Amino acid sequence: MAISEMCSAENIMGSKLMISVKMPNKDEPLLKEDTPELTKPTKGSSLKQILVALSANWGTINTGLVFGYTAVSLPHLMMVGSRIPINRNQASWIASVSTIGTPCGCILASYFTDLLGRKKTLIVLQLPAIVGWLMVGSATSVQWIYIGRFLAGLSSGMIGSPSRVYTSEVSQPHLRGMLSAFASVGTSLGVMLEYLIGSILNWDSLAFFNATIPTIALLLAFFIPESPSWLISSKNDEIRCRASLRRVRDSKCDVDTEFNDLLMSSRTDESTSFKEKLRLICRPSAYKPFVIVSFYFLLSQFSGLNVVTFYAVDVIRDSGSTIDKYVATIVLGIIRLVFTVIGCMLMWRLGRKPLSYISSVGCGISILCFAGYMYQNVIWQASGQPASNTWFPIVSLFVFYACSTIGYLIVPWVMIGEVFPRQIRGMLGGVATCVGHFSIFIVLQTYPILQELVTKSGTFAVYGIVSILSTLFFYYFCPETKNKTLQEIEDSFHNKKKPKRPVVITANATASIQCDNNNRKFAFPDIVFNLPKRDTGVTV
Repeated sequence: MAISEMCSAENIMGSKLMISVKMPNKDEPLLKEDTPELTKPTKGSSLKQILVALSANWGTINTGLVFGYTAVSLPHLMMVGSRIPINRNQASWIASVSTIGTPCGCILASYFTDLLGRKKTLIVLQLPAIVGWLMVGSATSVQWIYIGRFLAGLSSGMIGSPSRVYTSEVSQPHLRGMLSAFASVGTSLGVMLEYLIGSILNWDSLAFFNATIPTIALLLAFFIPESPSWLISSKNDEIRCRASLRRVRDSKCDVDTEFNDLLMSSRTDESTSFKEKLRLICRPSAYKPFVIVSFYFLLSQFSGLNVVTFYAVDVIRDSGSTIDKYVATIVLGIIRLVFTVIGCMLMWRLGRKPLSYISSVGCGISILCFAGYMYQNVIWQASGQPASNTWFPIVSLFVFYACSTIGYLIVPWVMIGEVFPRQIRGMLGGVATCVGHFSIFIVLQTYPILQELVTKSGTFAVYGIVSILSTLFFYYFCPETKNKTLQEIEDSFHNKKKPKRPVVITANATASIQCDNNNRKFAFPDIVFNLPKRDTGVTV
């Protein structure tokens, strides 16, 4: 029967097309959406996710040990009567040789994280640190110290990416920001431990103590599950993926929904060959976040963060403050640890962009005040006048360090585990970590040059101006990833509008469709009728 005939008043009573379906029971709901279901909670156990993240990030304490070791060990090595006497040139090599191993570790991690998996990489990377610290502690010549420091730096470079990537993949969106910041807390804790234990132990005994930290990390890595995201994307192992999700969530948690999301995401991009990875790098979802993270590292480092960390004693001495420079350095270490923890909690509450604003504005203003006092102190010294308000520069420095720790020291490292596509997250995460450490190298190398060009106070003024201007970059380009799934973050870089989803109506009762007799047309915009296949018929 033609539609035009069906729509005529002679053939359709009341000008309606009647669709008869099997009527439900009186007690059944009319629509499927009304069906009462016992739904499982979508949020898993916070305690389990915290414990797994702590185990995965325990090795990041070694990074802080590498940073802080030379500050407390070199004075012992350079003392008269040292077991291995060294000169200033050898001391500089002991301090810097670890920075050669760190970028190498970043590159290796970018390869192993995707090839071996997150868990196996976390296990393997602890071995160089253990061997390196044992070589330093038992060294009979300065060359052994060089090799040991290189291996410890290699391990510290390898831990950066896989620990953050693993943490971001096993944690849920509401906890991911805080848990991913554990790596920064571990580094700050390592610096504090090195300062405190180094004031008690000699340089060789301190190295043996340092070897215990990666040993514990190695043991903990054996007990954590493999990343569910890596299991489904690289191994296509659905059974182990489900088991891993259950271990890091809860028996009462709805892991099926999360598993289906991972499965759908992996099927959209199944190829993991090297050529395909190169294609993925050329996509906006890969190169855009990489450029953003790289610029974030450069801007944060040119705020002067690690200049203060590496040259703390000299900076405090040149500022004009009368406080003991070694006491002030210990206070800076405490500030770094405390505000790293505060930054983790604030990231959970506020997100990434607000913390970036706090760092850029707070660091810019405080370091400009610091530079202004240094400039005025030079004038006082030239005129023979005593300095006044000597508390001001050290307070400005403390505020600067607190603000820089909250955002600059946490946010870009957290973003490494969040913003890159799943299949090349390990590779790009390792390269981005390498960029971060290379940014530190650039700033440290240009610091003496800037001092010669624009004086010491002018150098810190430059850092302050760069920090304030970086606020514009964070406002326009830095993504906010708080409470977003990793797939949502990846999709946000595609700049694609989501297609309009059709409205699906599932009917179990009699439905009628109005028909225009004049125009003789049916209009169903974006509506799909799902009718039962059986016991249905069209009554005219």
